[in-house]
Amino acid sequence: MYTLEVYRADRRRKSGERLISKEDIDVPRGDAQGMAEALEMKGFRVELRDTWVTRVNSQTGREYQERYDTPRSCSPASDLYWSM
Repeated sequence: MYTLEVYRADRRRKSGERLISKEDIDVPRGDAQGMAEALEMKGFRVELRDTWVTRVNSQTGREYQERYDTPRSCSPASDLYWSM
């Protein structure tokens, strides 16, 4: 599974762009790459990311899967999660 993040130029933002869409897609990598290239030709910036990443729980040492965009305070892989 992959996540497409689509950005568009926006001079009102400090970064110079804004997030338009974040879509989870379940297609082969080649098809996802083709979708990203088609959007880039229309003037958007696209980031293609793996939706799930493997992390290690800081308390137990076991590996687990979580979304790539999980905040640090919500991730068992960080000490901040366990100190709350």
